[in-house]
Amino acid sequence: MSDVLPLGPDELLSTTRSVRKRLDLTRDVPLGVVRDALEVALQAPSGSNQQGWHWLVVTDPDKRKAIGEYYRESYTAYRNGPTYPTNRSTGDTERDVVQSRVADSATYLAERMGEVPVLVIGALQASAELPASNQAGLWGSLLPAAWSLQLALRARGLGSAWTTLHLKYEKEIAQLLGVPDDVRQGVLLPVAYYTGDTFKPAKRAPLDTVLHVDGW
Repeated sequence: MSDVLPLGPDELLSTTRSVRKRLDLTRDVPLGVVRDALEVALQAPSGSNQQGWHWLVVTDPDKRKAIGEYYRESYTAYRNGPTYPTNRSTGDTERDVVQSRVADSATYLAERMGEVPVLVIGALQASAELPASNQAGLWGSLLPAAWSLQLALRARGLGSAWTTLHLKYEKEIAQLLGVPDDVRQGVLLPVAYYTGDTFKPAKRAPLDTVLHVDGW
């Protein structure tokens, strides 16, 4: 078993951040540590207890490089689009500054995705053609486990970042990794040890701005 940091539940939940610039690209990540974190993630709930998830842990340098190139191409298109954080103002100067920092770190990661020691893709057994209707029930059987994985990695001194831009090239990456047609990808987590000592909670809007009790 890998060593676990002495973090209480509230501290773990509030300090598991998206790690991009602080990912240590020079330090190897033992597969055993990732396996330990995945064992924890498998305790997450899934619809009807189907446990239809699959986890692709990519360590091969050539495959990581190829996935990194797909990610970079997708990110470049996103960065030049109207929904990119720095391509539109929120009307809040302080928040725009934060968004600019986030965009800068996202660019940093996009340029180095293929260098991250471990890439973990969370996937789900599903039909080749996803339903056009609400898919919350489908992805609700994968995403809690992926977040649990991020928490378990954080507890073991590793950082990760939730990304999905690779999905523009889902078919190409599936072919690269030999993924069957009835397995659909849902998230890509770059995983590495992080530099620095720890993390602190992020600034969020006050709860009362988003809380609705007994109605909107």
